[in-house]
Amino acid sequence: MTWFIFTLLCTFSWGLAELFYKKGARPDEKYSHLKIVVTVGFVFGLHAIFTLLTGDIGFNPKNILIYFPVALCYILSMALSYFGMRFIEESISDPIENTSGAICALLACVFLGEKIAAGSAIAIVLILIGILGIGYLDNTGTTDRKKVLGKKMAIVAFAMPFCYAIIDAIGSFLDIFYLDEVAQSPLIDITEDTIENVANTAYELTFFAVAIILLIFMKAKKVKFELPKQRDKVLAAIFETAGQFFYVFAMSGNGAIAAPIISSVCVVSLLLSRIFLKEKLTWKQYVFLFLVIIGIIIIGIIDGD
Repeated sequence: MTWFIFTLLCTFSWGLAELFYKKGARPDEKYSHLKIVVTVGFVFGLHAIFTLLTGDIGFNPKNILIYFPVALCYILSMALSYFGMRFIEESISDPIENTSGAICALLACVFLGEKIAAGSAIAIVLILIGILGIGYLDNTGTTDRKKVLGKKMAIVAFAMPFCYAIIDAIGSFLDIFYLDEVAQSPLIDITEDTIENVANTAYELTFFAVAIILLIFMKAKKVKFELPKQRDKVLAAIFETAGQFFYVFAMSGNGAIAAPIISSVCVVSLLLSRIFLKEKLTWKQYVFLFLVIIGIIIIGIIDGD
């Protein structure tokens, strides 16, 4: 049952990461989203260096360039997510972002000719209904975000979780070509045992490089940024990295059961946001949110099979 422990650790690590991401994404701090990217990038960089020093993965530096399109999708999606967190409740943004799996399934269906199971189709419909409901309620009645942020910023802020879901889904879709089969992967000097570690290390090193570039940008803008003082951002980055570490062992042990459990991380995030961030939604919002969550879990179960 070791895989089950890793599955729970992964789920709660990513749930805690979302909590601290939200705490670190301050609406009154103009560059808070870039500060989070830098913090995550440096933690990822340290983890990548640790992997290279302690793991025998035969990493070829050329894989950083080869894997760059996928890494760029993941990094850009996360940066947009951090920006949206400044203005959108985590209870709303996280379930929307977790629909990336459903979007990836649709992309595989359209471009690769894969068939969607009846259960997955039902799940996608539930997700769509939930998202439409959330979108409608977000700009009506007591939850009208336009009154608080202004019309333009309300639209931009609410669009961020959707941008994350779409771009992250594109990254996951590209990963099919990179990670599905060793013989056909563009990555070089890889084996069945090292392909995932090689891809993850390339991703983390790319994130690290982006973090350095953004740090230079903020220094040029004279933005005050002292990494040791970014407690919430550092904790978010640590839990994000830890979740990724646990994920590998969880999926390698019993992926069919681990996948749907991990896909319920948005439930953990919802509960933590309610308890620690004191986020309060209307009962109608919760109804539509749970439709999205149910759809995500159904897809996780079917995908796990």
